[in-house]
Amino acid sequence: MRLESDDPFICLAHRGASGYEPENTLRSFSKALELGARWVEFDLRIVEDELVVFHDRTLSRRAGVIGVVEKQKLSALRTLDVGKGERIPFFSEVLSLIKGHARAQVELKGPGTGEKTAHYLNNLISMGWAPDTFLVSSFDHEEILEFIKHAPTIPVALLLYGYPLHTIPMAQAIQAYSVHLHLDTVTPKRVATLQEAGFKVFVYTVNEPSDIAAMRGIGVDGVFSDFPDRVISRS
Repeated sequence: MRLESDDPFICLAHRGASGYEPENTLRSFSKALELGARWVEFDLRIVEDELVVFHDRTLSRRAGVIGVVEKQKLSALRTLDVGKGERIPFFSEVLSLIKGHARAQVELKGPGTGEKTAHYLNNLISMGWAPDTFLVSSFDHEEILEFIKHAPTIPVALLLYGYPLHTIPMAQAIQAYSVHLHLDTVTPKRVATLQEAGFKVFVYTVNEPSDIAAMRGIGVDGVFSDFPDRVISRS
């Protein structure tokens, strides 16, 4: 898999340009594209056998109502305002928006997303989409393993919050393209060790200009940011 060969420092627009627009909405992804993002990151959940783009397990923070996302009726879910009149988008709507403009860093959220997403993306590949249009990750490593079982040609990432001693064996076990680290756990030694082992290193979520500069300085391959223009303008 190759990212932008002419860009040594990748910006992954975190839930779109979520520093400016409601996260994980078509408005946010459109803004990210407007700002020049070549990668957008978003989260997938399953509601009534449909893949929808939403981060949280519950609706309270984004929609101001009580309820677990996966337990909702899809028709009711799609009426909710998640900011500035935006609705929760389908996976298909986001892909239609970014097709030909950006690649998708997909984070699996919730049970069953590994297999469901794998089948969905395999179908797109059969229609001509390139496997490296996508990079799939999850904190739920069981879902990643399920995804790999059904879609072995699509690149995956090891997504971590801490930094376990067995990080490199974990990444090797899933043949990860990249390892995604939280900003608080990044050190120059860890970055160098991962890169020497053959992995790209992407860091989340990096918004402050000083932190963006620091990540550049220690040589990470890219960052997730709510403000993609802060990264792209310095590329």
